[in-house]
Amino acid sequence: MNTKTIAFIGLGAMGSHSARRLAAAGYRVQGYDLRREALQALADAGGETASSVAEAMAGADYALLFVVNGKQAEQIIFGTGGIAESARPGLTIMSCVTMPPDQAASLGQRCRENGWRFIDSPVSGGTAGASRGTLTVMAAGDPAAIDDCRPIYATIAERLMVVGADPGQGAMVKTINQLLCGVHLAAAGEAMAMAKRAGLDLQAVWDVVNYSAAGSWMMNDRGPRMVAQNFDAPTSAVDIFVKDLGIVVDVARALRFPAPLAATALQSFLGSSGAGNSQRDDAAVMLYYAGFAPAEPDA
Repeated sequence: MNTKTIAFIGLGAMGSHSARRLAAAGYRVQGYDLRREALQALADAGGETASSVAEAMAGADYALLFVVNGKQAEQIIFGTGGIAESARPGLTIMSCVTMPPDQAASLGQRCRENGWRFIDSPVSGGTAGASRGTLTVMAAGDPAAIDDCRPIYATIAERLMVVGADPGQGAMVKTINQLLCGVHLAAAGEAMAMAKRAGLDLQAVWDVVNYSAAGSWMMNDRGPRMVAQNFDAPTSAVDIFVKDLGIVVDVARALRFPAPLAATALQSFLGSSGAGNSQRDDAAVMLYYAGFAPAEPDA
């Protein structure tokens, strides 16, 4: 049995699966989330629940963050009642949060100043990957800290990719990853919406495209939801890509780098979100195109 104690903060769609896997592996997992049902799910899986960050941190060797964005991560670490008020020197903070690279770098620096090790380690693979333990981790931080945490990452992920020694580099790699994911998904939604407008059998279209040179991971994974027009059991919401592609565009602007495909994909997700699909499955980016009326036939 593992003797390490992990304070696990953020039991959302992905975090809940990862926390349960750690508990099943024998780690002492002390979880905190605002949602009572998420805490109950962890307790049912053998984890322990906490009513505050401070309670989750009691005796913790590691803090593992699976919150939504950098602002939440900063609040969890340095806000009122946060980690900074109760953590002991030598704590290792493993951040699996998607955030802007400069924010991850800043958090890393502040953690070092407090005597903690901070690993910037965003993940990819979605809810399905978290459930199966097949996530990809993009880790940047002190090499010794990453090596120490390898068994933890191996429990929740299939691949640990060390992409740098400085916090912020993991977030930058995740930014590039999300550029591709967002563009691929927006393109899949556009193609399937066009097929629907043309009156084609969406299942037949997906069968052809998915097994041709036009296929992609996103088309393979999200395509069946587009075919079924089933967007109300989200594994990742439209607004997640509004956030992530917003980071991509902001980073591109800071780098003075043109990113026209990412910017166009962002508009597609914004359009779908604005049409009322913000919390629906991100495959509902397809519905952005539903707002365009068919053109009148040429005379």
